[in-house]
Amino acid sequence: MGIKMVYLMNELDHWETCYQNKETPWDKGEASPGLVDFLVDNSELKKGTVCVPGCGIGHDVLAWASKGFEASGVDIAPSAVERAREHASGKAHACSFHLGNFLNESPESPFDWVFEHTFYCAIQPDQRNDYLQAMLRWIKPGGSLLAVHYLIPDEDGPPFGTTRDEVFQRFSPHFELKKEWVPRSYPNRTGLERMFWWCKPL
Repeated sequence: MGIKMVYLMNELDHWETCYQNKETPWDKGEASPGLVDFLVDNSELKKGTVCVPGCGIGHDVLAWASKGFEASGVDIAPSAVERAREHASGKAHACSFHLGNFLNESPESPFDWVFEHTFYCAIQPDQRNDYLQAMLRWIKPGGSLLAVHYLIPDEDGPPFGTTRDEVFQRFSPHFELKKEWVPRSYPNRTGLERMFWWCKPL
């Protein structure tokens, strides 16, 4: 059963089935290249709390934790969270993983940072306003949203494509754009991604 066929199920069943069947082509076995470079280039950042929605098995969470941030991952699929905890077990840098629906829930305390790579393109396009509202709940005033968007035309995802203008129009009324750039990407995505650093006003 292919990934797009599975997506006809509800969201939880879809992603859980993908992880159980090991149909996870988005998992490249390493953290987002754009994130790795960002953390190296901005080593002076004040260390704070970070949430990674749609964290999968936790590569990006571990990347933040390795730089001294208090990092947490959230995923809707129980198998993803279980594998993330196993993957992080024994690592030198502590982090945590939680089962939940980022789009519908609220954190106990908002975060200094939310980072996402391939989460926006993984949800149905009609959920993108839910995504925006979730970011406003999960990020504290003065906090940041760091996101890598997949700029492809696909409408039959996941992944569902988007454009730079669509992203800017959705977020600019609520966040201040600090910087945007073309990041280093996985080989099959070179030149197809754009990274945005948004700040939530105080």
